[in-house]
Amino acid sequence: MLAILAPILVFGLVIFVHELGHFLAAKAVGVYAPRFSIGFGPPIFKFRRGETEYILAWLPLGGYVRMASRHDAETAFLEGGNEEQGARKEGQSDYDPNAMIPFGPKPVPEDRWFESKPLWGRIVIMIAGVVMNVVLAVIVATGLAMKYGEAVLLNEPIILSTVVGAVHAPANLPQLAQLHAGDSIRAVNGEPVTSWNDVTRAVRSSSGSVLFATQRGDITVPLAGSSGDAVANSIMFYMAPVIDTVFKGDPAAAAGLRARDSIVSVSGHPVSTWSEIVDQISKSAGRPLSVVVARGAAVETLSITPKAVKEPDPVTGKEETVGKIGAGARPPPLPPRLGLASAVSVGTQLTMKQAGAVFDVLRSIGTGERSVKELGGPIAITRASVEAARSGLASLFNLIALLSINVAVLNLLPIPILDGGQILINVLESVKGSPFSMRTREYILRLGLFAIALLFVVVMYNDTRGAFARLFDWVGRMFGA
Repeated sequence: MLAILAPILVFGLVIFVHELGHFLAAKAVGVYAPRFSIGFGPPIFKFRRGETEYILAWLPLGGYVRMASRHDAETAFLEGGNEEQGARKEGQSDYDPNAMIPFGPKPVPEDRWFESKPLWGRIVIMIAGVVMNVVLAVIVATGLAMKYGEAVLLNEPIILSTVVGAVHAPANLPQLAQLHAGDSIRAVNGEPVTSWNDVTRAVRSSSGSVLFATQRGDITVPLAGSSGDAVANSIMFYMAPVIDTVFKGDPAAAAGLRARDSIVSVSGHPVSTWSEIVDQISKSAGRPLSVVVARGAAVETLSITPKAVKEPDPVTGKEETVGKIGAGARPPPLPPRLGLASAVSVGTQLTMKQAGAVFDVLRSIGTGERSVKELGGPIAITRASVEAARSGLASLFNLIALLSINVAVLNLLPIPILDGGQILINVLESVKGSPFSMRTREYILRLGLFAIALLFVVVMYNDTRGAFARLFDWVGRMFGA
């Protein structure tokens, strides 16, 4: 169900909002819009209300609003044909003798054609889809900000603690062992910190050495050829030894561990932090552990056998076999929720940040700093939608905001078929004082179609190359290659 519903929600909402912007603007300016379609190609179903036919089509690669136009014969085929080409004939079931073409015999009034509107009106119609995508991104980001506070700007949860939960000092950083579990970090390299996010950010940006100011005094850790990342990966923030989540089918659930259980000891070792529990379980893959838990006033002893799982060591990066029981810790408290005004401000900042990131990627691809291999298409977005849905509604809505701002930015590119290209053509025609000739428009259309087709081929190749590589590898193994 996720594989079906998540992409429909993400694709459908972003496309619908974009086309709704064009449609509402066309109506407001007075342009006749006989067709509103989500998707291209033959319709899955359709209905007509008023002077517009609403369509859900089979090819979900976008959508369109068909507006009465005299100068778009070359592109009308993408929108189900122009008014004359799609005209109903008398005797057809959907023929309406009182309607304008294409639904009936009445001509489109002179003032209802797209070209009859002033330049400002045409630009309003063409820019409205982009504006609506930006509005959608801001609304979604505002909702996320109201729920999660300024953490949405960091794209990570804000951990309101600077207390150390565990230290795993690598051999080349022995001074790091001076930092102990329970230490409260007050500053890093002289910079005051109020959250673990601040601690991590300051440590990762360190060079030469890291200076921790704690309640026990200052601790200096020379990096000795290492980076601040090595230090950041070696320390963990404090989490209480309290169970928040137990996953069905895993050893913890089978042994009877429950949410809100407080772990007192593991294999006779008293524990006071979640990190100490993880340490004991990690080194006991496949071996039964005696786990003492407190449930209110009662104390129980459970026998849990961790399952063996391979995962990279957070410090060395080497793959190791560790024990897992399928239980999660109670997360640190979230920052206080924002009021509406503050949430709108944070949501707007997040949208601007995401838009800036899209522009930066496009610039980097244009200058050759980044590869077109990083571009993803419908399959990549579908995969991302499913993964986001599995991670929770917050991740799914964050993806919607990100995709919406991507659509807004990409539609501003000066490619003839996109909104930015259409705006440019209309401005140039206004400066010229007359429309381009049919031949010129045909050349412009071909250029736009070629650019879009090339982009489609690139993103589809990027989306499928991994699957084809695995297929060829499988075929090769079948034939002993």
